[in-house]
Amino acid sequence: MKNTANFYEQVYELVKLVPKGRVTTYGAVAKSLGMSGSSRMVGTAMKHAHDPSLNVPAHRVVNRTGLLTGKHHYQTPTEMQELLEKEGIIVIDDQVQDFERKFWNPLVEL
Repeated sequence: MKNTANFYEQVYELVKLVPKGRVTTYGAVAKSLGMSGSSRMVGTAMKHAHDPSLNVPAHRVVNRTGLLTGKHHYQTPTEMQELLEKEGIIVIDDQVQDFERKFWNPLVEL
């Protein structure tokens, strides 16, 4: 359990670096932490990141094609989209528009 908690902390610290108006992916986060096969673990970490005291912008993490696959973990079905739209990201049918331009790759950006 300690290793999982440490992994979650690393994920949270990295996700806190994603700028407003940009998104990253579960896989990009995992890869940048040296755990390229652990995108599902990143997803689980995001599922547990909704505690406001953690201050993790989990809404900025989407799947590899820009889909809002984590939206069902929010209080309402539209909350993830609303948070992204407040940051200027256009979402249509749960899909981030202009995904390639909005994608923040921690391996390149950091």
